[in-house]
Amino acid sequence: MGVQIGDEAPDFELVDQTRQPVRLSDYRGKKHVLVVFYPLTFTGVCEGEMCGIRDAIDNFRNDEVETLAISVDAPPTHARWAAEQGFEFPLLSDFWPHGEVARTYGVFNEQAGVALRGTFLVDKDGRVVYTDRNPIPEARDQEAWKRALKELGAT
Repeated sequence: MGVQIGDEAPDFELVDQTRQPVRLSDYRGKKHVLVVFYPLTFTGVCEGEMCGIRDAIDNFRNDEVETLAISVDAPPTHARWAAEQGFEFPLLSDFWPHGEVARTYGVFNEQAGVALRGTFLVDKDGRVVYTDRNPIPEARDQEAWKRALKELGAT
């Protein structure tokens, strides 16, 4: 079943595209965090979703909210993709142990070896206040994310 609304968000530390560690708990008391799991870098639907974040970045990264995108890809892959697409938000690597954070959140597809499209909005207190999960081929409704952020006063 995985992480549900009302749960305390499991903490994690992963490295971003610049190989800097990013820990979810570092945002506690400071910012809401939109945690966006995606299957693979350099793939059509994933690129469309990440470009959607990039193109509406003021909604997803500001004084009240940070967006952390997570896949099983390695940091060098994330770095190249971020440079090519102009992604300035953290792309985190759940590379090793392979998919461990996605498993913790209940969105790892064991058969495919990648994360499903899972989204978790974590409030400043560390509680999950919104989730959505889509199968790998289905893009998510980012307008729903914006509404959830607006309810928290983050946009």
